[in-house]
Amino acid sequence: MDSTQLALITLLVPLVSATVIALFLRRAGAVASYLSTVAAAVVAVTAVMLAYGGHRFDVSAEWFTFGEFTLSLGFKFDDLAALMLTIVGVVGFCVHLFSLGYMHDDQDKARFFGGLSVFMFSMIGIVLADNLFMMFIFWELVGFSSYLLINHYCLKQSAADAAKKAFIVNRVGDFGFLIGILMCYWHYGTVDLNALPDVIAGGAMMSIAIPLLLFCGAMGKSAQMPLHIWLPDAMEGPTPVSALIHAATMVAAGIYMLCRIEVLMVADALNVIMWVGTITAVYAALCAIVQSDIKKVLAYSTLSQLGYMVAAFGLGSLVVEHDGSEVLIAAGVGAAMFHLTTHAFFKALLFLGSGSVIHGCHHEQNIFKMGGLLKKMPLTAITMLIGVLAISGLPFLSGFYSKDSILHLAQEKNAIVFGLLVFTAVVTSFYMVRMWRITFMGETQSDAAEKAHEGGLSMTLPLVLLAVLSIFGGYTHGPLGFLYGHSFDGVWSQIPHASGAGVFIMSIAILVVGAGLAFALYKPGPSDGLATKMPAAFIGLTALKESFDKGYNYYVAKVQDRFAMLMNFLEQILLAGLIIRGLAGIVGLFGLGARALHVGSLHAYVYWFLLGAVLLWGFAGGLF
Repeated sequence: MDSTQLALITLLVPLVSATVIALFLRRAGAVASYLSTVAAAVVAVTAVMLAYGGHRFDVSAEWFTFGEFTLSLGFKFDDLAALMLTIVGVVGFCVHLFSLGYMHDDQDKARFFGGLSVFMFSMIGIVLADNLFMMFIFWELVGFSSYLLINHYCLKQSAADAAKKAFIVNRVGDFGFLIGILMCYWHYGTVDLNALPDVIAGGAMMSIAIPLLLFCGAMGKSAQMPLHIWLPDAMEGPTPVSALIHAATMVAAGIYMLCRIEVLMVADALNVIMWVGTITAVYAALCAIVQSDIKKVLAYSTLSQLGYMVAAFGLGSLVVEHDGSEVLIAAGVGAAMFHLTTHAFFKALLFLGSGSVIHGCHHEQNIFKMGGLLKKMPLTAITMLIGVLAISGLPFLSGFYSKDSILHLAQEKNAIVFGLLVFTAVVTSFYMVRMWRITFMGETQSDAAEKAHEGGLSMTLPLVLLAVLSIFGGYTHGPLGFLYGHSFDGVWSQIPHASGAGVFIMSIAILVVGAGLAFALYKPGPSDGLATKMPAAFIGLTALKESFDKGYNYYVAKVQDRFAMLMNFLEQILLAGLIIRGLAGIVGLFGLGARALHVGSLHAYVYWFLLGAVLLWGFAGGLF
């Protein structure tokens, strides 16, 4: 079996799983769950085989031709695709395995696992796509599967509203993305990811509009301001969905797409992208401070870390010394993808850990009604602590290396962005330690927490695996470099690294300041320490969080709904009323006249026949 066939199997296995579940297993939830999990296991194995097999290839075939336009479907499998495919496969399998326990008693788990399989198929399609049109097809399929999974609890109004919000907001970004693709084809004559570098190297005039329009798609999928508002509400879906789609893979698709089109970027576009990412990182970190829902804390944390990745990409290239000479590297791509990788590990761990807590506490999500869970759920507590320390940048954990690369790049390129990202890192350690301390330390604060317990092996095993990856997943060189080997050198060679004791001192200082403030302001208990000790700050941060939601609600109620009502009115009056019913009425009048001729009398029919013959003779003879 060659690499192309293996890639095709990787793509189609989850599609087959989803199809079988939809056609035959809708009432057999247990069988559907096992089928979907086996499919995810196959994807994980084949993804690792492709990535570490060393084979990189490009293959495509024409799908259809319309005039001079030809749409091809193909695979572009380079180091970037290999890295992303490995993340999707490994994290996807962990989430499927965790879901076996988490969704065990759900009556609609066949629909849930079918949705997971559709998502895996769609996400793999984005990773392997060799042109922007193909990427857009799978991009929309990812949005479709996300809508289904957010709305899994469809009888719950908040879940239905969250799914609609995600759909509406992403359509805004996707509209810009589609226009950007069309402009790219019109301007460069191709959207093939292999052909674009050659066209641009040939002297094609660069455009600022095209990369910014394509960035609109990333703003929607990767939830960048102002299109970020759908992600916190998407936590209405089951927790495994939050881990797979809204933390590790789907929201990372925007970052991956930006790295794919890096060749199209111009300085002004990168500058805009850098500031959008930076502002999102700071804003979301501040919003996370006042969250009481454990999943909402992690949701805003995801927004902030995605902002880190976008800012890193926007910082662009960097000149470094290599073997005594200066070399220009795509440092933004390397740093963004490095943090995407480590973030996938520790954020999936944190989300699945929160799912373990929610499951153990009988679906309680308020951290102020938990407390004391360290004794009752020690494995979950310890693995989540590893995730907290990784995202906070503790030296020698995965997040330390990837955050260091971004901060080093920012320090070299833009001092203001560097300062804002350091501030964001302090706030990150603050709210993450806050969440962990309130959840696991002290005394239990509710009957649900008192009865908390660990889940089964299917729920704890993924936590242990992801905890190991959260510790060692940042080692790209040295004795633990075997985790990546030379399979991703096309990405790792672009990572900027700082050296010296200052890196460790800064990281430890960030963690100590953030964690120290969390321990000073918060104690395990039923009340929010910030609201008690600093009410003005709490009210201000709450208002900051709600400002965008109020804007979205105003837009929907005052603009979109009223525009929809106007269109419905015009449809009823003009289309359905005047055009359809009006024309039907005219035709009906002719019909009534024709019916009047059918009197059932042979003599009348003879007269009508003779009259018709005379008229025909008159027209033929030129009398009329």
